[in-house]
Amino acid sequence: EVQLVESGGGLVPAGGSLRLSCAASGFTFVDYSIGWFRQAPGKEREGVSCISSSDGSTYYADSVKGRFTISSDNAKNTVYLQMNSLKPEDTAVYYCAAGLYSDYKCSGYLEVWGQGTLVTVSS
Repeated sequence: EVQLVESGGGLVPAGGSLRLSCAASGFTFVDYSIGWFRQAPGKEREGVSCISSSDGSTYYADSVKGRFTISSDNAKNTVYLQMNSLKPEDTAVYYCAAGLYSDYKCSGYLEVWGQGTLVTVSS
């Protein structure tokens, strides 16, 4: 079964840190660009970060640049999102997604989506 499973969400005070994990199974992980997206209540989904399958290039939204770091462990078929200096506005459900033909910004069609993990940052 082709799937992505996120974990690591939770409640954290402002200024704290969390590390999200996205474990892939059922497809050739290294062929795909993997990205993190988030959706806050009442808001549209937005791209947060992405890592390219072809050369490991990374992309960050301006809102998280300098605070979040995306990384990939190909041996574990897992992509991580290290989130530091969290702000209340980072509160959202975080999803990971994979695209075979996506670029380093995870542009284009993303075939596989996880179920999401909730991150809540208290003020």
